[in-house]
Amino acid sequence: MDKYKKYFWVLLDMLLAALVINLVFFVMPAIRKFGNAQYAVRTISVSAEGKTAVTPDLAQSSFSVISRGKNPEDLADTNNEKVSAVIGFLKAQGLPDADIKTTSYNLTPDYQYDENTRRNYITGYTLTQTVSVKMRDFKKIPSILAGLTPLGVNQIGGISFTVENPETFLGVARAQATLRAKQKAETMARENGTRLGRVMSISESSGGFPMPYYDAYGRGGALEMASKAISAPTIEPGSEEITNVVTITYELR
Repeated sequence: MDKYKKYFWVLLDMLLAALVINLVFFVMPAIRKFGNAQYAVRTISVSAEGKTAVTPDLAQSSFSVISRGKNPEDLADTNNEKVSAVIGFLKAQGLPDADIKTTSYNLTPDYQYDENTRRNYITGYTLTQTVSVKMRDFKKIPSILAGLTPLGVNQIGGISFTVENPETFLGVARAQATLRAKQKAETMARENGTRLGRVMSISESSGGFPMPYYDAYGRGGALEMASKAISAPTIEPGSEEITNVVTITYELR
């Protein structure tokens, strides 16, 4: 039995010695070599802004026909008749079907509280039909808005002016910002005796999309009115700058 124990300890000593030799002559040199190769990467980060002026090419608005009464069926008939007349008017002004969309149809009961019974009673109903439109011919906007109220429209939402394809203009601002950022980085690197390497990261932020709002009188917000003709408002879409800020991190060589 002692003979086998002696062989076991000898074999264990040999294995430990081999492990130590392997660590000293193979593993540790490989670790040092890998560590020496992982030098700190020098970088430079720069930001630049690009701008482009945009004139809106799309106007969006919404309007509602609001009716109140005691009979929901009568209300529906009255509202539908008015809205159909309005949609016919819009099409006659040259608006295609794709630019006319019903966005809500709400029938809600009107309540009145009775002090004697301490209960709410339905006294009637309110039906609201809302239609959203897109208008591309800005010259027609005043006549369209002025022609809505005689047909029964008693609430007109604000007008928002925007661009139909903002990415086209954003791309111009982005290209300008990217070029300026690269030129700035090249100048800074040259002044410090180094050169630009590969791009490590890129980020951007954008803003300035044209979204002014006007009501039928140019004041902003929704306009609730009696069903009578109004004078054609003055509409000025104006212009705005789209901005893009690009931040680029370069490796330095």
